[in-house]
Amino acid sequence: MDVMKKAAMPEGFATIMAIGRALPPNVIDQTSFADFYFRVHNCEHLVELKQKLQRICERTEIRKRHFMWDEDLLKANPCLRTFMEPSLNVRQEFAFPMVPKLGAEAAYKAINEWGQPKSSITHLIFCTTCVTNLPGADFEAAEIIGLNPNVERVMLYLQGCFAGATVLRLAKSLAESRKGARVLIICSESTIGLIRAPSEEHQYDLLSQAIFSDGASALIVGADPDESAGERPIFSIVSASQFTLPDSRDAIEGFLREGGIIATIHKNLPLLISDNICRCLEGAFKSFGISDWNSIFWAAHPGGRAILDQIEMKLGLKPEKLQAARHVLAEYGNMSSVCVHYILDEIRLRAAEEGKVTTGDGLQWGVLFGFGPGVTIETVVLHSFPIA
Repeated sequence: MDVMKKAAMPEGFATIMAIGRALPPNVIDQTSFADFYFRVHNCEHLVELKQKLQRICERTEIRKRHFMWDEDLLKANPCLRTFMEPSLNVRQEFAFPMVPKLGAEAAYKAINEWGQPKSSITHLIFCTTCVTNLPGADFEAAEIIGLNPNVERVMLYLQGCFAGATVLRLAKSLAESRKGARVLIICSESTIGLIRAPSEEHQYDLLSQAIFSDGASALIVGADPDESAGERPIFSIVSASQFTLPDSRDAIEGFLREGGIIATIHKNLPLLISDNICRCLEGAFKSFGISDWNSIFWAAHPGGRAILDQIEMKLGLKPEKLQAARHVLAEYGNMSSVCVHYILDEIRLRAAEEGKVTTGDGLQWGVLFGFGPGVTIETVVLHSFPIA
């Protein structure tokens, strides 16, 4: 029909134009976490278990972690200080206002850096692992920020650590679907679903207690940045893909139960990832003629120290390639979907401080990896812009 016309499409790739961060105020040093954890749960008599957690904490190379919850909340709710007593209602009631609020705080910072009116935001992607209410955290965040009622929302629940890359893949599709689209991404994660007392029968849970933490990130993504209006491109999202490792579903698992989320991570996970990462890289960069993995910048999800160590060794990466990822792990722990966005922010900030030519640590091409349940590997190819 004549009245039906093809919508105007952008000319270029989707581009990250701003990054915002937000952290809750409660901070625990990793060196004192085992003491805190066993004291607050009244389990100091479990001496060998406490010593095991201390050894795990020491090996993580994490310096500190931030949390939405605090000791007062745990003491006021005894159900959180058992291993699996029904506590889901308490966890959800606490998280539901906190998760969108922290996400909105990160969004304000991203919008401020972007420099455009929030009314220009056409889409919102919200990602979290810990809240399942209806209407969801996307709805709440949109109201807190004051987004237009016609903003198109996408809500991602319980995806896990790879979702920091998933949201970029989705944002790319949305931003490139019509001219002028501007996508606000918010990831907000909390360990309120994981915190519980230690158990001698379920010692696998100690790793989750030792590495996971809380935080939020926000990004503005859109194609064809209007630099005359003040939009400044940081990274182009050139391509994005997802790969599920065969026969790996048991390597990372999470189960939402009445006692919260039970997460298990198999000890062979670092080897599973490192043994398959090369095929993901080759598939992503073949068409660009890139095969030297030291010639690109890296934003790999720091699921743990062992994962980064195995990737570095398997690919023969120089130590500086994963420096930003190791820094984020050390300073904030594993914030699930949030981590890779902090790493991107670190890469561009360090490039500016060191007088590099581009936002990509002085390099044009880069890769962002998300690893999570499945085992799922998300691969995002990035292209950096000159530092303004």
